Amino acid sequence: MMNQIDRLLEIVTTYQRHGWSLQRILLTPATGNLGGHESLAGINTASAEFDAAWFSRPSYEQREAWELRLVAETPYALFETFEPDETEEQREEMRREMEARMREQVVKS
Repeated sequence: MMNQIDRLLEIVTTYQRHGWSLQRILLTPATGNLGGHESLAGINTASAEFDAAWFSRPSYEQREAWELRLVAETPYALFETFEPDETEEQREEMRREMEARMREQVVKS
């Protein structure tokens, strides 16, 4: 059986193959830490109620796409594009809202 860190590494590899850039990792205390995984060194990691990864990539018309991908057997992700004139504060607020929606989805299942 694949553990959460292996599943995370597989997701990261797939997303990077499609042009996405890993931005952050959210991990539950049960999953532990990423010690020893050089490919994830330097990535901002935060404690959360679910395991997930944040990815970004350029989108059409100067926009930036962000996706929050749940680390689970069943793929589940939330997607948002940001306008070039949105402030980092506005973007961070939307990312927090996406994390809250993800949390609600995880709690339901």
